Amino acid sequence: MSEMIENFTFDELTVGQTAEMARTLAKEDIAVFAAASLDTNPAHLDDEYAKNTLFGEVIVHGMWSAGLISAAIGTKLPGVGTIYLGQDLQFRRPVKIGDTVTAKITVVEKDDSKKRVVLETLVINQNGEKVVVGKATVLAPAEKIVRPAIPVPQVQIVG
Repeated sequence: MSEMIENFTFDELTVGQTAEMARTLAKEDIAVFAAASLDTNPAHLDDEYAKNTLFGEVIVHGMWSAGLISAAIGTKLPGVGTIYLGQDLQFRRPVKIGDTVTAKITVVEKDDSKKRVVLETLVINQNGEKVVVGKATVLAPAEKIVRPAIPVPQVQIVG
């Protein structure tokens, strides 16, 4: 039986409720993100170039970490059926190959009149250091959804 995914409706959400999603960054993740976003900045893809940058090595695109926030919101809290309305992000630290980062989502405010939810969004690394901080505003789903989770697509890097 496949893994199931379940959302939280607006009415089920409570201030202080949290969810997390973690990922360890591999070099292939950087290549996939560059291909999808068209961002071929050499700081992300060229080891020789990156040696002479502020961080001294290749780092992932900041928006890759933001993508982990989006994944946690869309699959964990509130989950399936959530409509993303806005996101405020501050990038605090680089994420390097081999780093394990965790997106933490916390409900901080509910607006009953507009059915909007404000979420604190935080990405920390394996050392507990803040990588990305921010807040998201979403429309939480009104209806309960329970369905099979879609497996993450497998991608092959060529070139």
